[in-house]
Amino acid sequence: MVATPIGNLGDITLRAMAVLHLCDVVAAEDTRTSQQLLARYRLHKTMLAVHQHNENDAAVKVIAYLQQGQRVAFVSDAGTPGLSDPGQRLVAQVRQAGFPIIPIPGPSALATLLSVAGIDDTDSDHPLHFIGFLPSKATQRQTVLAQLGMLPGALLFYEAPHRIAETLAALSQQWPTRQLVIGRELTKQFEQIAVMPLAQAPAWLAQNPYHARGEFALLVAAVPAPAGPDTAIPAAAKRTLEILLATLPDLPTKQAAQLAAEISGGKKNHLYDYALQLKTTQER
Repeated sequence: MVATPIGNLGDITLRAMAVLHLCDVVAAEDTRTSQQLLARYRLHKTMLAVHQHNENDAAVKVIAYLQQGQRVAFVSDAGTPGLSDPGQRLVAQVRQAGFPIIPIPGPSALATLLSVAGIDDTDSDHPLHFIGFLPSKATQRQTVLAQLGMLPGALLFYEAPHRIAETLAALSQQWPTRQLVIGRELTKQFEQIAVMPLAQAPAWLAQNPYHARGEFALLVAAVPAPAGPDTAIPAAAKRTLEILLATLPDLPTKQAAQLAAEISGGKKNHLYDYALQLKTTQER
């Protein structure tokens, strides 16, 4: 199972290159797309289509190749196979046939967006939930979102350009106060990362036609803690954080919140949330 670039072909790993060079057959979600990748590196391989509509039947062919002593590498269109892409049924059948499955890690839109999200919502109290693509039908999508609202922690979605408007509208109606990190065209020439409350997402999308182009990864932060005595931030702690952010603009948000908490005695998580609010206000 070989991970391939999600946009920038320079992100392919040395190990992935070695495996693609050594294998006898490349099983691919879309042989046309994968042929372009192989041609870039001057590789010529036997190709086999393995996609969501033929995965079970194609697995039989993959097993036949393996029984003949052939080496088979599977690649999806982009990123890590099996994450909102074909591959899981193939893995299950090949394993059941008695052959080992070797993961070749690499690019993933999930990990790429998380690395630049700046949202501290992935600890044991706020686990991250990878959702992938929501249902295309509005009623099914609404049912799923209602169920997801009961989960603690952040939610990560994938979305295509032709559905992004509907998805952002549904998310903003469901959780208008939750923070959203949008990753558009990750690793590509026109990559864009935007952070905002979900209520502002439809307006962001509408303000520029280019905002609706490309593939999307969406990270929805955990539900904000309810306002009350326990979550109130002392004025001195707020002021300390504001000074740190103003005088050290390159200081990471998480580190600024940690320093402000140590200096003022405030709670780090509350100061971190306040820092995000300040940055959102400044970007408007």
